[in-house]
Amino acid sequence: MSSSPSNKAIILGVTVAALGYFVDIYDLILFSIVRIPSLRAIGIDESEITNKGLLLLNLQMTGMLIGGVFFGILGDKKGRISVLFASILLYSTANFLNGFVQTFEQYAILRLIAGIGLAGELGAGITLVSEILPKEKRGYGTTIIASIGVSGALLAWFIAERFDWRTAYYIGGGLGFALLALRVGVLESGLFDRVKSQTQLTRGDFLSLFTNKDRLYRLLACIFMGIQLWYVVGILITLSPEFARALGVEGEVSAGKAVMFCYTGLIIGDLLSGLLSQLLQSRKKVAFIFLSLSAIGILTFFNSYKFTLEQFYILCFYLGIASGYWCIFVTVAAEQFGTNLRATVATSVPNFVRGSLVPISALFTFAQSYLGLLQSGLAVGLLCIALSYVGLHYLKESFHSDLDFVEE
Repeated sequence: MSSSPSNKAIILGVTVAALGYFVDIYDLILFSIVRIPSLRAIGIDESEITNKGLLLLNLQMTGMLIGGVFFGILGDKKGRISVLFASILLYSTANFLNGFVQTFEQYAILRLIAGIGLAGELGAGITLVSEILPKEKRGYGTTIIASIGVSGALLAWFIAERFDWRTAYYIGGGLGFALLALRVGVLESGLFDRVKSQTQLTRGDFLSLFTNKDRLYRLLACIFMGIQLWYVVGILITLSPEFARALGVEGEVSAGKAVMFCYTGLIIGDLLSGLLSQLLQSRKKVAFIFLSLSAIGILTFFNSYKFTLEQFYILCFYLGIASGYWCIFVTVAAEQFGTNLRATVATSVPNFVRGSLVPISALFTFAQSYLGLLQSGLAVGLLCIALSYVGLHYLKESFHSDLDFVEE
């Protein structure tokens, strides 16, 4: 039996996971902020910017689906630390190279590769911290990771406002390379080390999630619970300039500012939801509260006709707060499965949710032909909300769960 990690090891593990997610979010959100100027700079016609931007976003999300499975399996077979190193090296390299793109095809390839790399960061960090912290303090650790992590979007906005989009990509890559040095001293999870010593136990068997009905239901429930979170960021906030024009918002909405206000709200929301879950000792109750607040925000968004710029940005801020149960979502995904499949699920589920933007945006684009921009956005939003309620309903409460178990 392994001894419990020291306080120093725990603090280092939480710090490194939080900073890694910070750089992850910087690079993930940067494209949404620089989408328009970067596409203009490489010669994309104004009429094609929305569709080309969605295509690049879908390629990035497709990469995250691929990377989520790959790095999840790697995390359970080789260890959580191996993923923390490999993922940040891959996405930092890809994002640094984004600053050199000259053609749409180059941009597309690098967004796909960046997506693969970005997929491993959060799940590995959440899995590691969930396993090294005692169960009554797990929520604090994952709250710190999520709250610090999403603030990377604010840095992305700050940098993009003051530097050329190419420089913003260089800075993101540089931050990732700098963080690699800090990861050298991080210790592996004791739970994983014990499972690794059980040679007869299968680890990281991704297909086993689909061959057992109970595991499949748990997996789908986790994914459905988080779908509306990425709908808000990937559709409403990313395309906020287009939606604002259709709604007659007074003034020109900046996608960068919309992201900044939304992610400022997300920081607050993650802190509130994480602390509230510790106070109520429940993940499900808090997720239900925030999901309901998000549903109200989405309905308000599509009724924000003739809003002033200030009112619209306040609404983006509110949507961020209401979507701030992301830390609850990623914690629940890690708590639902045994140690031999925990990294596989905790890494793949957030990326399945992020990757759900591919079918969501495809459905949104298809519906526009029949319903128009606003009506199709609302219809897809209501569908995402409904799926999230269904997923939350079928998940078991996991606040008091002991994570020292395996999937047979």
